Amino acid sequence: MSVTVKLPTQLRASAGGEGAVVVEGSTVGEALEALYAAHPELRERLSDEDGMLRRFINVYVSGDDIRFGELLDTPVVDGQEVQILPAVAGG
Repeated sequence: MSVTVKLPTQLRASAGGEGAVVVEGSTVGEALEALYAAHPELRERLSDEDGMLRRFINVYVSGDDIRFGELLDTPVVDGQEVQILPAVAGG
C-alpha cells in the first residue's frame, strides 16, 4: 500500500530536500522502514538503538497520534498520510 510520509523542514535535508516521500507499507513501522531504506540518514534522526521512535518524535496517521493507537504497529491504508513532527522547545 502506498502511503505518503510528510517531513518537516528540519528533516528534509536528510531526505534529499523532499517534503513528502511516497513509500509502501501496511503499518507505520513498515512505512518508516521503507523511508529509511530510501533515506538511511533519517533512521538515526528518528529512532533510537532499539528501533523505537525517539521520545521527541511525534507521528500522526491522518491526524491521529500513534502514541494513542498501536505505535509502530498502527495500520495504514493506501493513500493515507503519515506525518512526522519533532517536538520543538521554546515557543
